[in-house]
Amino acid sequence: MSPEAKEGASPGGVRPEPGTARPGGRTARVRAAVLRATGDALVEHGFDRLDLGEVARRAEVGRTTVYRRWGTPSGLVTDLLAEMAESSLPRSDTGSLENDLRANAQLVRSTLNDPRQGPLFRAVIAAAACDPRAASALRRFYRARIAEWAPCVVAAAERGEVPADTDPEEVVRAVSAPLYYRLLASGDPLDEAAAERAAKAALAAARAGAYRRPADR
Repeated sequence: MSPEAKEGASPGGVRPEPGTARPGGRTARVRAAVLRATGDALVEHGFDRLDLGEVARRAEVGRTTVYRRWGTPSGLVTDLLAEMAESSLPRSDTGSLENDLRANAQLVRSTLNDPRQGPLFRAVIAAAACDPRAASALRRFYRARIAEWAPCVVAAAERGEVPADTDPEEVVRAVSAPLYYRLLASGDPLDEAAAERAAKAALAAARAGAYRRPADR
C-alpha cells in the first residue's frame, strides 16, 4: 500500500470523513494546497462547477491524490469547512457580555466582508443547499463556532448579566443571524453599524429573558 493510500485510514480500513484526520508534513502541505485551490475554484465558479481535476491542476498535485483522498466535490467542501473551523480566530473574553457580543458581531462582519471569505461563504452555503454532505459539514462548522463563543454567555450568566438559565448557543446565533441575512438575502450593507445593532439586539433580548431554556429541558 502506498503512503498516500494509508493516509487517514482507520484500523478497520474505513476511511474517515474528509477533514477528520490531522495530517502532518508533506500530507499537510498537500491538504493546504488542495483546500486553497478548492476555495479559489468555489469563489470563481461555484459548487456546481467544482471539478476535482481542475482543483488538482491548481494545487499542482496529482489527480489521483485528490480523487483518492477527497473523492467528490462534496468531500472537498467538507474538508474545506473543517479547515475553516480550525483556522477561525478564537473568541474574545473581555469580562463583559456586551463587549464580547460586539467582538463576535464585528468578527462575523469582517469575515463576510472579506474579498475572499465573503464569496467563499456564499459558495459553501449554496453547496449545502443542494448537497447533503456539504450541508452536514456546514452544520458542523457552525456548531464549532457557536461552541467557541458560548462560554462568553455562560460566564455572563454566572456574573448575573443575564438569567441563569439563558441558552448560550441561542444568544450567539442571534448575533450572527441578521448579518448572514444581509449577506444572503437583503443585500443591505454589512457595515459596522449593522454589527453593533446585531450585538445590542441580542444582548437586550438575552437580558430580557428571551433566550431562557424551556422549563422542561
